[in-house]
Amino acid sequence: MFGGSDSGLGARPGEASLAHGGVLFLDELPEFTPQVLDSLRQPMETGEIMIARANHRVTYPARFQLVAAMNPCRCGMALEPGYACRRGPNERCVAQYGTRISGPLLDRIDLRIEVAAVTAADLILPPPEEGSAEAAARVAAARTLQGARYATLGLPASTTNATCPATVIETVAAPDAEGAALIRDAAETMRLSARGFHRTLRVARTLADLDGEATVRRLHLAEALSYRARGERPAAAA
Repeated sequence: MFGGSDSGLGARPGEASLAHGGVLFLDELPEFTPQVLDSLRQPMETGEIMIARANHRVTYPARFQLVAAMNPCRCGMALEPGYACRRGPNERCVAQYGTRISGPLLDRIDLRIEVAAVTAADLILPPPEEGSAEAAARVAAARTLQGARYATLGLPASTTNATCPATVIETVAAPDAEGAALIRDAAETMRLSARGFHRTLRVARTLADLDGEATVRRLHLAEALSYRARGERPAAAA
């Protein structure tokens, strides 16, 4: 996934670098070895991968968007109504599977969403009012807004909420009074790390941009925190 060679000579980029500027999709995330998963932590922070060998060192760009999918447990059925996991209580099976993903890596995943199984009835529902083209247009408008914002602050026009310095996001995502009270309480109850705090601000700032809001409000922070809280259940069950 990360590239390189045994000697370091003639090193080639791996999947993470090939995804630079795009999406790195990992299906069945807990099935990767813990060492591989934890190796993602550095590029998710710095946007680079450094491979060091005894006689050579090389750095590859790796600014990717990580998208991962996983079943609730190894059986894949633990959350289905009336299902009894053959490995024991459903909660234990979910917890054991979820703990294959380390806390520091999970702390770097901002949006954690449970997706229910698609039924036959779902397939005949009418399409949603907002399709992919409309959503893409909203995202493009939000990115243009971010580029203009950070250009006025002397940062490269390619800077986004995800890549701007932490000190800058604290300024541009300063919430209103109700939002400030919410995230202050959430930092205590959810035990947010400094990284988690800044990542919540980044998501809330992006939600405000998508809404065309100049100020991050309580509802934006509440939504950002809800995405982060959804990943805490398996760890709590452990």
